[in-house]
Amino acid sequence: MASASLIPVVVADDEPAMLDIMARILAKSGGFHLAATARDGAALLDMWEAHRPRLVILDVEMPCKTGVECARIIQDTDPSCMLVFATAHEKYMADAFQVYAFDYLVKPFKVERAMKTLERVKELCALKDSRGDGEPLKPAVAGERIMIKLKDGMKFLDTPDILLIQREERSTALYTSDGGRYVTADSLAEMEARLNSTTFFRCHKSYIINLRQIDQIMPYGRWTYIVRMRGLKQDALITQDKFDELKGMYAMS
Repeated sequence: MASASLIPVVVADDEPAMLDIMARILAKSGGFHLAATARDGAALLDMWEAHRPRLVILDVEMPCKTGVECARIIQDTDPSCMLVFATAHEKYMADAFQVYAFDYLVKPFKVERAMKTLERVKELCALKDSRGDGEPLKPAVAGERIMIKLKDGMKFLDTPDILLIQREERSTALYTSDGGRYVTADSLAEMEARLNSTTFFRCHKSYIINLRQIDQIMPYGRWTYIVRMRGLKQDALITQDKFDELKGMYAMS
């Protein structure tokens, strides 16, 4: 039984030697639990579904499904899962970062290079784990309202109370200032079209954030940042191009 403090990891590569190398690097780094390994894309998705790791280290060229195809599926279900590609092919780097990879290691990489990536993963996990739920924000003054379809009926929300909207388990979850979480089958695109664009910002394919409730933005991986929301434990991600757009909106250099 792995300690609850250890970060669960799934590693996927069609080369057994590479699986062994990554297991040794994870053990050397410390703080990780190798939950499972996989030698093809289909097995990776099975292992990911079974263990729901916080980190997946994966090759690109694998049988059944490529690493990029697997990454898209994982991102659509749990965009907070960190993805680190380890591959011999630099040509897939652009594809990897389109699915918001945390890092991209080109084989043969130095152990020190991989260790730095793992240290950064541990730092971010520790920061996230150290955050409490925070004090809930006071309810916003009733204003514009939105109706969302739930499994058991309809829910009406004051839009100023909505802090974060994200893709979750192939559904859409809305988080509100009073600690509420509401799940709907509506897509993010449908939600975005119904919200005021001066307040809500599509910062990532899996996230919409309330601009008035941003607390902090900090680096995540290459070309991606973490967005922390006031009074909310859940974080969002923002891509480099959207971050540049956001800075322009606030007239930042």
